[in-house]
Amino acid sequence: MKNIFYNLGYFLREVKTVIRLNALSNLFSFLSTTLIFFILAMVISGWWISGKVVEAIQGEAEISVYYEDGIGNSGAMELLDKIKSMKGVREARVVDESEAYMRMEEILGKDALVLEYFDENPFSSFIEINIHIEEMSSLLDKLSTIPGIEHVRDNREILEKLQDISNALSIIGYLVVAAVGITTLVIISHIIRMGINDNKEQINTLRLMGAPEVFIGFPFLLEGLALTLGGGILASVLGAVTLKYAYAQMAGPLPFIPLPPIGVLVSNLFLVIVSLSIILGMAGSFFGLASARKK
Repeated sequence: MKNIFYNLGYFLREVKTVIRLNALSNLFSFLSTTLIFFILAMVISGWWISGKVVEAIQGEAEISVYYEDGIGNSGAMELLDKIKSMKGVREARVVDESEAYMRMEEILGKDALVLEYFDENPFSSFIEINIHIEEMSSLLDKLSTIPGIEHVRDNREILEKLQDISNALSIIGYLVVAAVGITTLVIISHIIRMGINDNKEQINTLRLMGAPEVFIGFPFLLEGLALTLGGGILASVLGAVTLKYAYAQMAGPLPFIPLPPIGVLVSNLFLVIVSLSIILGMAGSFFGLASARKK
């Protein structure tokens, strides 16, 4: 290890020489790696955002329980207490007729004038329940057996579709990570083998002089690491710019979507992409050195 640090200047000069000998090939490899990591960054960020959105929406999951008018206020409060004690219920409260009317006015907006044609309030009171989404099925089954409940309105289909979308994005994310890993390994190992073939005479000379294999291969390891690390950093910067632009575009028409903080998202994305670029760069370099040594 001491020898590596002592000869670091020599290794860096050798890296410059190896890159310059295959300048065009290294340039295209760098651009390809950047593009690959940029695609990975977008998939991972979409994966994280969708997961946070689905998690936030599920945290606000609600169902509405409509009960018989004949049970009165006391019966409604007894029903409320029974519902609050059930497993899977976060919170529960009674929404009376006037509040239901006001909510519909807010939903209809300018079209709320149609409500004035009714002589009486057409809406009935109900119990609003905030639930744990994973307990929704069992909770609905229990509610259906309680006397006094006429109807339960839930958004099960929407929540299940959101969960399906999140699961699909997770699968796509894993597949893209695997594809990026394999592609990067192939590109870097190919570049390393090309560099070794172009420097055969120098490598043979060093071997005749008694230089260890670690000393000979270290510049090529640094070359592969430099290509992937540079590509990962550039891809992270491009990803951060793209995410900030996307956030700015979504803030206007879709302000209600619970997006994760942009600062946390960008910093985590930078850490993941740069870490992957280092790991894949070193792995690809070792693979290239090993395959070239066998030949």
